[in-house]
Amino acid sequence: MVKFRAGCRAFPRKVEAGRACLQLHAMKGNKSSEHCLIVEGSYLSVSEAEHALRDPFIEDWVEQTGSFRIHNLKEMIIVPGVALGLLGVEMIDDGVFEIASLDPEHPLTEHKARGVAEAIRRQGMFDEIIVEPRDFVDEEDSS
Repeated sequence: MVKFRAGCRAFPRKVEAGRACLQLHAMKGNKSSEHCLIVEGSYLSVSEAEHALRDPFIEDWVEQTGSFRIHNLKEMIIVPGVALGLLGVEMIDDGVFEIASLDPEHPLTEHKARGVAEAIRRQGMFDEIIVEPRDFVDEEDSS
C-alpha cells in the first residue's frame, strides 16, 4: 500500500502555512513505530546536508581503519542496528531536512532515532535536531 508523509511540525516557523510536505513512502507494519530526525542547518541542498551528515563519520572511519570505500557506508554503524549508508536525507524546507531509514525492513525506532540524534549532535554539523514519529496518511485521505 502506498502512503504519503504529511505534516511538517518540527519547525513551524520555517514552513509556509498551507504547504504540505508530502512524500511517497511504502511502509509495512505499525504506523507509529517509524521515527525520523528533523534537522536544521545552513545547507542549500540535499547533497550538502548528506555530506554534513556523513563526512564526520567517514573521517572517524578513516582514522580507525586507514581507508574508505563507498561500500563501507553500510558497515559504518552509528548506533546498534543503524548503518550510515541506510540513512536518507530529504529537504522539507530551506535549511530543514528529514533524516530517515531507507530500509523499509529496518525503520528507525524511537530508541534508534534518539541514538542517531545524539551521535549527530556530537558531530556538531546541524543547528537543531528533533526526533519525531513519521506521519503517514492513506492515499485516499490526502485528497
